[in-house]
Amino acid sequence: MHVVALLHNCEFAHLLNMWLFESRPVDSQHVAIFMAWPYANGPLHLGHVAGNCLPADIQYKYERMRGRRVLLLSGSDEHGTPITVTADETGKSPQEIVDENHTAILDSLLKLGCSWGDNIDSRGVDYGGALYGRTSDSRHHELVQGVILELHEKGFLERKTMEQFCSIRDNGDIQFLPDRYVLGKCPRCSSDGARGDQCDSCGSTYEADELIEPVSKLNPEDPVEIRETDHLFFRLDLLQKDLEDHASERQRVWKPNVRSMTKNWLDMGLRPRAVTRDIEWGVSIPLEGDVWVSKRVYVWFDAVQGYLTCARIWAEQYASKSDDGADEDIWKKWWIHEESLKHVYFMGKDNIPFHTIIWPAILLALNTGKDEHEKLHLEDNVASNEYLMLSGDQFSTSRKHAVWLPTFLERYDPDSLRYHLTINMPELHDTDFRWDEFVERVNSELIGNYGNYVNRVLSLVKRASKDGMNPVATLPGLEAYPDFKKFIESKIEGAIDSMERQRFKEALRKIMDISQEGNGFLQRSEPWKYLRSDDPEEIQKALLPLSAAWHSLRVLSILTYPYMPFQSERLWGMIGEPGNPRDLLWDDAMASGERPPHLPESAPLFTRLDLESILSDEESTDTMNNDASHIEGVAFVDFDTFASVELRIGKVISVDDHPDADRLYVVKISEGDEQDRTVCAGLKDYYTKEDLTGSLVVFVANLEPRKLRGVMSEGMLLAADDGKGAVRLIRPDGDIAPGSNVR
Repeated sequence: MHVVALLHNCEFAHLLNMWLFESRPVDSQHVAIFMAWPYANGPLHLGHVAGNCLPADIQYKYERMRGRRVLLLSGSDEHGTPITVTADETGKSPQEIVDENHTAILDSLLKLGCSWGDNIDSRGVDYGGALYGRTSDSRHHELVQGVILELHEKGFLERKTMEQFCSIRDNGDIQFLPDRYVLGKCPRCSSDGARGDQCDSCGSTYEADELIEPVSKLNPEDPVEIRETDHLFFRLDLLQKDLEDHASERQRVWKPNVRSMTKNWLDMGLRPRAVTRDIEWGVSIPLEGDVWVSKRVYVWFDAVQGYLTCARIWAEQYASKSDDGADEDIWKKWWIHEESLKHVYFMGKDNIPFHTIIWPAILLALNTGKDEHEKLHLEDNVASNEYLMLSGDQFSTSRKHAVWLPTFLERYDPDSLRYHLTINMPELHDTDFRWDEFVERVNSELIGNYGNYVNRVLSLVKRASKDGMNPVATLPGLEAYPDFKKFIESKIEGAIDSMERQRFKEALRKIMDISQEGNGFLQRSEPWKYLRSDDPEEIQKALLPLSAAWHSLRVLSILTYPYMPFQSERLWGMIGEPGNPRDLLWDDAMASGERPPHLPESAPLFTRLDLESILSDEESTDTMNNDASHIEGVAFVDFDTFASVELRIGKVISVDDHPDADRLYVVKISEGDEQDRTVCAGLKDYYTKEDLTGSLVVFVANLEPRKLRGVMSEGMLLAADDGKGAVRLIRPDGDIAPGSNVR
């Protein structure tokens, strides 16, 4: 392809820009890390942590330890109807509700080890910092109103009369209902539980009057009608082509779930979308006319702008007042587009369209008519996760089906949670939180592997010590063992490659391989054999490998800091290094460091967990919450329920692509006696059509049929998922007739 043609190719141009970013000196690279704003209607649960809170913090810590200038931004999403509903139920004002929850959320994040307290980077204000803001901030209101005025002036906002759901109370009062508080059947796939404007089952959006059999979620007994009301609409349709080009540029960067959901929205065609609502809590509309007095900015349009408003508030209220006295325009270093800039957003999959369609559309509209050096930067990656499930069901604040972060942190080590959720992070598919798996990971991986290696090294060095002196203080480190050194260097290189692509569990696994190899290194060198010898050569056989192992502990303390900061700092103190590992660079992790002449005190990094004690504690908590029937994180089914599931053998007759889902097959199964059925199966990433056709499978025969993206699915195939990307169908180990019962 001709070089000019390549440069005009959007995808190639984006990849070239990212290569240029990587090739620039690290201290000139400006990185903005954005975390989706938690909704301030209750405490955080582990689903929030795994979905966006933890990955954003890990990435921020990592970027700092690559020497980059990093700004971490997010805050509490504090507007919308759920807040007003809670206020009415509790007799408090909406502001009181969000004040309480904002404080609790921030406190939990800080106790988890997140960096939100570092408003100004310890390296100086020019290196960035962090701000956990809030949408009720008066300055946020002013800045959002400024955006509305600018978009209105540029022709991207228009007044339209729309039909909106409302419930009619007994006294005749009308309550307009936000889309999330109206449930019915989806007009596209007929799934129950579809919301007023969007179906979570098929991802479709539609107009209010298209929803079938609508019911008010707030007051199901009240009749629901559709009435006319005037609102401001954002002209997404004017930006369809620009957004298609933008999505094309990101094809090799976005995860499959981000690509497919964005494609669904674009393929359906973008339409003007209301950005105001009939509600009294939120950002007021800065336009003239009585019609706007009782309306507020729709929460989705308000919250996404927080990424920009928060940067400006950080500059005005923190950076400009720091010891360095930065200019209030310092935020532009992280927002005005240039080659040394990178934006990464973290959120759960339910937030994808707001970060690949809505927010880019707002930025594109604001950039209209501006010179290149004035344009706001669009994201470089939307690192969306799938869901962390709880015993096979989705975490839910409203249903109280959750393991709450504040309660967890009162009982358990925050690093143990950070480790478990990183290794179990739902990066490419849903994962599950279970107490038995959490205990097993802590006891076998954190303690049995990592903690055991640290303890062995420190204990053996202490045994070799005389009068508390450090016997390896002046000895060579890893350089004396080239194979061990090369192994660690390869793992660092691999972890960096994974982190640059936001593959957290992959990166952490590579780091944990170092302690695994370290245990093997000690087993092979057997230093304990020579510790009490009087022969200087024999003693060297003990001290030299221990010195190399001591060196590796310094490496591990630096590399594990983004994932488990508390233990990283404890380990750093145990090896007597000055300063803090957070201020070191991954690129310098292999440096020898400064070993202390005297051995510091040491202690186990983690405490072994007992599953029975944990389940007892959790059961007590559930009992206090008036729910003694189950323990969150543990799923039981009675025998009759289990026996009611009919499992049968089927033979795959044919396999076709699903007409409206990138990752689904439409599989036709013979169940014997000339009967067959159709099953939709998410196996496209793991099997070809040829692999499946003619094979025997196990399927659930009495599962209620349901439409998946418009195709009726009459069962479910059974498959095993190891949580690491491997999926295998459950199959009989020999020939057996289709229709045979599995028991």
